[in-house]
Amino acid sequence: MMNGYEKHELDEDSFGPKSGGIVAAFDAFPKAKPQYIEHTAGGGKWTVAMSILSIILLWSEIGRWWRGTEMHTFAVEKGVSHELDINLDIVVKMKCDDIHINVQDAAGDRILAAQKLSRDPTVWTHWVDGKGMHKLGRDTHGRLITGEGYTTIGHDEGFGEEHIHDIVALGRKKARWGKTPRLWGATPDSCRIYGTLELNKVQGDFHITARGHGYMEFGEHLDHTAFNFSHIISELSFGPFLPSLVNPLDQTVNTAPANFHKFQYFMSIVPTAYSVGHPDERGSVSIRTNQYAVTEQSQEINDRVIPGIFFKYDIEPILLNIVEDRDSLFVFFIKLVNVLSGALVAGHWGFRLSDWMNEVWGRRRRSGPSQGMLGGGSGNGKGGFDD
Repeated sequence: MMNGYEKHELDEDSFGPKSGGIVAAFDAFPKAKPQYIEHTAGGGKWTVAMSILSIILLWSEIGRWWRGTEMHTFAVEKGVSHELDINLDIVVKMKCDDIHINVQDAAGDRILAAQKLSRDPTVWTHWVDGKGMHKLGRDTHGRLITGEGYTTIGHDEGFGEEHIHDIVALGRKKARWGKTPRLWGATPDSCRIYGTLELNKVQGDFHITARGHGYMEFGEHLDHTAFNFSHIISELSFGPFLPSLVNPLDQTVNTAPANFHKFQYFMSIVPTAYSVGHPDERGSVSIRTNQYAVTEQSQEINDRVIPGIFFKYDIEPILLNIVEDRDSLFVFFIKLVNVLSGALVAGHWGFRLSDWMNEVWGRRRRSGPSQGMLGGGSGNGKGGFDD
């Protein structure tokens, strides 16, 4: 007798899927009928956790792909160039007629920059308020200004400039100089000097001095009491005019406590190329510009030294290549599949391990100290044997 089981004709085929022919023998994903699958609370928790983790990892990978990777490399600059543009926007707290602007380079050329730059009378208070008075290298919060353009990073150093594709996109647009604020009846006490100068690509000295001081020339010397070389630098860059790039001297304010005061800025210029995609690849977009490092010295001088603002620049014989690159869509898709697969496999093994640990722990709790029929040891004749 089989207690009626033979009537149901139960066999192993009833617990599995229907036969699918020869191809089904190669199925690497065995399946079970829904009635033989058990849903547990632990499995549901692991599923929710792995879903959240997978979304976070996928979002992180998408963001990493969108930002791309930046590579900074140095190389010897190829080719020979002869010109170098300097873009200047500075306000000096003196009248425009009392200021002389000149450039003297290592080639011996003297350029009368005042004839090529625009000069507009303006008012000092239109450009600086009480909170905007900060020295070179410090912002209103006292953090170092390194020229990297960061605004939200809490530390002093670091690369925080916009993404390369943003810089290239903004750099390809035509830039214009902003207009000088209207006087509205106020008496001008300062001079705004702005524009682009074409210089020789050699070491040089760009300086702003007072009328009748610095060079032998005809005319009346400016009275010493009119000297005031306090200045605001809104833009100082080399190469194409790209206002979107932040330079070390941008938004610098320096005040002169005395009439005879000398400001000196020593700049080391590095030619720089920003590229989206490798420059040798088809479809890459790039712009050429220059970056520079700067050191400032300012001091009060005697009447035998020429006061003014002096920018001394030198050009390094190297080229800095900053390339932004990202994977192709196919490679990006493969990475997404790898990330998702790794998360699912890790979740599966984590669930199996936790389920096994719960089972072992449950067995230990159920199996406590017990005695069988032969282990009673009592001498009352009910639970043991007497000699």
